[in-house]
Amino acid sequence: MGITEKDFGITSKGNTSLYTITNKNNMSVSVTDFGATLVRVLVPDRNGSPTDVVLGYDEAKGYEDGTVFFGASVGRSANRIGGASFEINGVTYKLEQNDHSNNLHSGFDFYNKRIWQVAEKGEDSVAFVLHSPDGDQGYPGSLDMMVRYTLTDDNALKIDYDAVPDKDTIINMTNHSYFNLDGHGSGDVLEQEVQIYADYFTKADQESIPTGELTDVTGTPMDFRVKKAIGRDIEEPYEALIFGKGYDHNWVLNHHEKFAKVAEMTGKKSGITMEVYTDLPGMQFYTANFVENERGKDGAVYGMRHAACFETQYFPDAIHKEKFPGPVCSAGENYKTCTVYKFIVK
Repeated sequence: MGITEKDFGITSKGNTSLYTITNKNNMSVSVTDFGATLVRVLVPDRNGSPTDVVLGYDEAKGYEDGTVFFGASVGRSANRIGGASFEINGVTYKLEQNDHSNNLHSGFDFYNKRIWQVAEKGEDSVAFVLHSPDGDQGYPGSLDMMVRYTLTDDNALKIDYDAVPDKDTIINMTNHSYFNLDGHGSGDVLEQEVQIYADYFTKADQESIPTGELTDVTGTPMDFRVKKAIGRDIEEPYEALIFGKGYDHNWVLNHHEKFAKVAEMTGKKSGITMEVYTDLPGMQFYTANFVENERGKDGAVYGMRHAACFETQYFPDAIHKEKFPGPVCSAGENYKTCTVYKFIVK
């Protein structure tokens, strides 16, 4: 029970620390101040054996050098902004083009490549804060972004985000953890089952920029309303799957932006089920289609489709789509959202 702290290695930004929270069920989560990153999630499986269900690295240097966002706190705006620019209050803001001609996860000076400060530390939680000045990554307004990780005694990992900007700006934070519920080094997740409570997904072009259309999942490989194996339909000759090289799309969640369960994933070998809860309108379900020979924790080598991400969010490119829920946070307004990953063993 409680929280421990240890050295997590040296990066070009300085020394880092790793914080581990353990609950009464011997579940533990480890997070680092480098990028406010989720490093380990150890869940006792159906046999009581601790199983690490997130992909990652053994030390901070791996996260500094890595390019696939393992466990990352992504901001100021996660996912893509088409054309790498946007307009607020008649002013156009230019962003870095780091994904074709678009902006992905806010450009090259990523939040997850910076050292965050520890703002609060308790028996069951640790909160990190990052000061983001006006003009940071090209976005207007300064803010202090707080990310708090809490581990409860019912095996729920709660991630709270909190910030108040001093100018109207885009804020769209997410966590980019890669989950493999049979263990981070157990190979592909194609036989693991997923359910997503969504009747629609946002149709996108070849560069993963939404067209503005909402596509009904009925009769398509995108339908996860009934739980199914990830690999069942992933190779279907369906345009969205061809463009994404698998699942890498935003689902329009059915909960009407009320905090609720929106998805779940189950590892058959471990017996571990993860439930996903959020108050955000969308979720990017991504099947690690672009991970290849990535050397990770404990000598593991990760490859394509060795994990799945459940990135809760405002819809990609929402700033350019009038009908999408707005990602703009007004000056003085409290950006506040919560996502929970809860683990159950059956």
